[in-house]
Amino acid sequence: MSVPRQLKPKIYSVGAIDWDRRLFDELIPLSDGTSYNSYLIRGSEKTALIDTVDPTMTEVLLENLKHLEIEVISYVIANHAEQDHSGSLPQILDIYPDARVVCTPKCKSLLMDLLLIPENKFITVNDGERLSLGDKTLEFIHAPWVHWPETMLTYLKEDRILFTCDFLGSHLATSDLFVTDESTVYEAAKRYYAEIMMPFRKFVEKNLEKVKELKVEIIAPSHGPIHSNPDFILNAYGEWVSDEVKNEVIIPYISMHGSTKKMVDYFVGALIKRGITVKQFNLSKTDLGELAMALVDPATVVIGSPTVLFGLHPNIVCAVYLVNALKPKLKFASIIGSYGWGGKMVKQLTDMISNLKVEILEPVVVKGSPKEADFKALDRLAEEILNKHLEYGIVKKEE
Repeated sequence: MSVPRQLKPKIYSVGAIDWDRRLFDELIPLSDGTSYNSYLIRGSEKTALIDTVDPTMTEVLLENLKHLEIEVISYVIANHAEQDHSGSLPQILDIYPDARVVCTPKCKSLLMDLLLIPENKFITVNDGERLSLGDKTLEFIHAPWVHWPETMLTYLKEDRILFTCDFLGSHLATSDLFVTDESTVYEAAKRYYAEIMMPFRKFVEKNLEKVKELKVEIIAPSHGPIHSNPDFILNAYGEWVSDEVKNEVIIPYISMHGSTKKMVDYFVGALIKRGITVKQFNLSKTDLGELAMALVDPATVVIGSPTVLFGLHPNIVCAVYLVNALKPKLKFASIIGSYGWGGKMVKQLTDMISNLKVEILEPVVVKGSPKEADFKALDRLAEEILNKHLEYGIVKKEE
């Protein structure tokens, strides 16, 4: 539920807070719910609605517009065609039949396919094109691949507000209209970036530069609270999209009968002794969103798996598929684990991470329970990781 609230004179938030949503796209766990932000701008001549809401929250949007006594909407700006932002468009167009949908040409095509909106309802805009509402001007900035190919941003010039849809947002249900707790929002925004934006990191970096060229006082995304301090989120994104990695090792693992767990426990200690930050994830208990967020910064990933039917454990296969799809800026990868009589885990893993530009470090895969020689091999791998981090300047010698 939500209520209309004013950002600035004649500019309102009219979207919905979804406190109870715990899964997005039937894939991404949401520990703190989310919001579907929609914004209304009343110009001296025209009124525009920027984005709508998820179909489950259509009634909230309509009640907010009714509360503001909005009788006419001239334009509905569709920054992005995905249904959590466009899903209420058909109902809005039914209630406001004179409204036209303003979007990129690619977005028009998607909305016609996804929501069956008639072609005569659209106005398509080029990159940098402007639309006057009278005393307020909207400028449209094409921002492809943040995170769909048709995305654009909308800049309200007179008030210096940038409406970014998914870009620079966060899955976070909160009653605060603006960011008040930066640490909480940072974690939510980083998780959101990892799950949604990281596969398109280089595109995100280019579009981030477009934003930095504008005079922006407020960033209003379509998920999570609004940023009255744009530098907070822009600086965070600048760090995440950069090529810089940290002196960290991520270890997603599964252990069936304890052998791989023994190896992971020893290996974590070996890395810690060498001053390397370690984050381990038991995939029988970890939510994939936490793993995705942990992949934003580290230099190295080491997969821990027992052999199941000659290959990786199925849970590891799922995690490796996710890592490959998210394309984090990792530099190195390896595998540790055990087998009973044989298998092809290492080759399977190497084949599955074709999207990653990583150097594969010599794995440690042992028969049965690890023995003294196997623990020495884990020390060798830990030392090799340290040396690689030193060689690439990820960690300084004085550290």
